[in-house]
Amino acid sequence: MAQIIDGKAVSAKIKEQVRDEIAHGNIKAGLAVVIVGSDPASRVYVNNKKKACEFCGIKSFEYALPEETTMEQLLELIDTLNNDKNVNGILVQLPLPKQLDEKAVIERISPKKDVDAFHETNVGKIMIGNYSFLPCTPAGCMELIHSTGVDVAGKECVVIGRSNIVGKPMAMLLLHENGTVTVCHSKTKNLAEVCRRADILVAAVGKPNFVTADMVKEGAVVIDVGINRLENGKLCGDVKFDEVSEKASFITPVPGGVGPMTIATLMKNTLTAAKIQNHE
Repeated sequence: MAQIIDGKAVSAKIKEQVRDEIAHGNIKAGLAVVIVGSDPASRVYVNNKKKACEFCGIKSFEYALPEETTMEQLLELIDTLNNDKNVNGILVQLPLPKQLDEKAVIERISPKKDVDAFHETNVGKIMIGNYSFLPCTPAGCMELIHSTGVDVAGKECVVIGRSNIVGKPMAMLLLHENGTVTVCHSKTKNLAEVCRRADILVAAVGKPNFVTADMVKEGAVVIDVGINRLENGKLCGDVKFDEVSEKASFITPVPGGVGPMTIATLMKNTLTAAKIQNHE
């Protein structure tokens, strides 16, 4: 039976470290969060980010814009925030309404304030291993793997999903720690067979209960990035928790696994951004 990796406990520890560093170093850090429209899931995330800022001693600036906001208005706001010395990190909550170009919005954020690490400059730096910020979800996954005491070096690592936000950067971070990495996706042949080789399996595919026990190697570390809502309203991950937890050595639950880590890493990135900017 797998040991459950407690994302709440690991994330609490990271937020405490950020809070202590801000308090003892007398560091002023500010995070601007921009939300366009009224997507309920986005609103929940934004409120959670606000709470985390409060806990850590980071000043939180919220910009809630109407659904019909134009590209010009949004870019103008980003330019203002780029030039605001009190704002160290800028986060635009995705997804954006249809009329807005996500790629152009991300590219407009100064790479120094891009605490999501989505800007091309930061993505390139992650590729070569010379980064200031890491994307929040993959970095959170790495912290959870570290918390198990399992060493990534030399392990067979399989990532299911190749999104720019999770799959690709996740593969790079495992590679930086000397894992042997395979990235699987919708065109992968013999997916179950490939997954069964994994000592560390990361599921980021966005399909409820997609990973079943027959896809998992005995004793594997399983990180479930998925968060899906079933018809009965219950949340579940990409991994069929009940049966996979019988085979894995460590597994993250949903909720309470990767989710809390994303926000803890965002706090860490905002502190890093503040330190870099204060020394300029």
